[in-house]
Amino acid sequence: MAGGFGGGDAIAGRAEQYEGKITGYFILACIVGSFGGSLFGYDLGVSSGVTAMDDFLIKFFPDVYERKRAHLHETDYCKYDNQVLTLFTSSLYFAGLVSTFAASYVTKRRGRRASIMVGAVSFFLGGAVNAAAANIAMLIVGRVLLGVGIGFGNQAVPLYLSEIAPYKIRGAVNQLFQLTTCLGILVADVINYFTDKIHPWGWRLSLGLAMGPATAIFVGALFLPETPNSLVERGELEEARRVLEKVRGTRKVDAEFEDLKEASEAARAVRGTFRNLLAVRNRPQLIIGALGIPAFQQLSGMNSILFYSPVIFQSLGFGNSAALYSSIITGSMLVVGALVSMLVVDRLGRRFLFIEAGIQMITSMVVVAVILALKFGHGEELSKGVGTVLVVAICLFVVAYGWSWGPLGWLVPSELFPLEMRSAGQSVVVCVNLFWTAAVAQCFLAAMCHLRWGVFILFAALIVVMSIFVVLLLPETKQVPIEEIWMLFDKHWYWKRIVSKDPKYQGHQHHMAAVAAAGVKPEV
Repeated sequence: MAGGFGGGDAIAGRAEQYEGKITGYFILACIVGSFGGSLFGYDLGVSSGVTAMDDFLIKFFPDVYERKRAHLHETDYCKYDNQVLTLFTSSLYFAGLVSTFAASYVTKRRGRRASIMVGAVSFFLGGAVNAAAANIAMLIVGRVLLGVGIGFGNQAVPLYLSEIAPYKIRGAVNQLFQLTTCLGILVADVINYFTDKIHPWGWRLSLGLAMGPATAIFVGALFLPETPNSLVERGELEEARRVLEKVRGTRKVDAEFEDLKEASEAARAVRGTFRNLLAVRNRPQLIIGALGIPAFQQLSGMNSILFYSPVIFQSLGFGNSAALYSSIITGSMLVVGALVSMLVVDRLGRRFLFIEAGIQMITSMVVVAVILALKFGHGEELSKGVGTVLVVAICLFVVAYGWSWGPLGWLVPSELFPLEMRSAGQSVVVCVNLFWTAAVAQCFLAAMCHLRWGVFILFAALIVVMSIFVVLLLPETKQVPIEEIWMLFDKHWYWKRIVSKDPKYQGHQHHMAAVAAAGVKPEV
């Protein structure tokens, strides 16, 4: 089927002819491919713990350490308000958003697997430099290399998983990326808990262990099959069919293979893929997939909690070990949320999870803000009861994010783009995502210092906006073949008025009307 409006007349009913089963080869490809998410997750978890470790602060940020010591057992929103310290976190994401455009070229010209391997190599080098860091400059260089690795991995892995999966379980398969991201966070939290007790170099071990998953992903990628979509896109038709037959476990792949070829032909007819994102017929994909969802995923406030959960808990009166232990709890909740989402996303749908989680996240943020407004900011130590309520509210927020904006923030954009702009579209997704990740990381500690409990009200208000955005503009994409997603906008109450203004769309509509008037059934 065609990736854009032209050529869509050949798709009617063809998806029902797809055949195949879940094969061992497919499972292996999914497991190895999805582990690209562990790079992103490990860094999220490990950087949040390291920035709260005394030995790390003494070596690189002594002023922050002295401020922390002065308020170790009492509330102080401003303990960690240091822009160089936040640059340690956010520099990775600035590097990632730049590198994703290079990743787009590699992903399109060399394949999804090549981008995953480049990302693994860069992440390995970044982990090595950070582990050996003797000054802040080395820390930042290491973070930049890690960012390049994440830029490539986040660009390629969601595409890889969406393209290799059978359409009926595409949602669950794509969410393996989020699951391994969450597992990476949890593993990093556990490692931080133990390395915090190793003085004075435990932080080096936490940062250096990033080389482990990077090595595993690179070696595993050597045995990965390329996606049939990518092979067809690059003109390797025989190899594409061979891989498709092997992944689906049957030689009866004619219908799916024809759809891939038609999508590829439409893609080759398009020039200037990044510019084509601005075409009227692609306006829904641009607004929803490339700009809206990746920005909102970060503006939910979740990554602020992931980056700084030990810092937040210490700022609110928890001791070192208690803060790291609390971050392990929140990391576990994220894994639980990811597992729940995998089980229900292809049954309940994307919209349901977005909306339900939005309500739960708003409620949790309001509860956190009320507790902070009433109990914190007066230099008093937390009571156990108040601390418990705070942790429970944050966990409810995290688990809701874990089954909604976390995994769906990668799944939905990877579904929306037609083949001719899928790589370019995913690059914009990653760029927008990492821009807002970096911006939130850079601003959060200062915002917490100045807005105090109001920063959580701000996040609650943003989640209200996000939820309205989903309700009004996002069509349901569950169990729709990836090359047919564009047809949903033709029927959407709002988007159909936008896409109908495109000349190619109008030509397609006239053709279909002529076919219907002649009583000719569209070819399938």
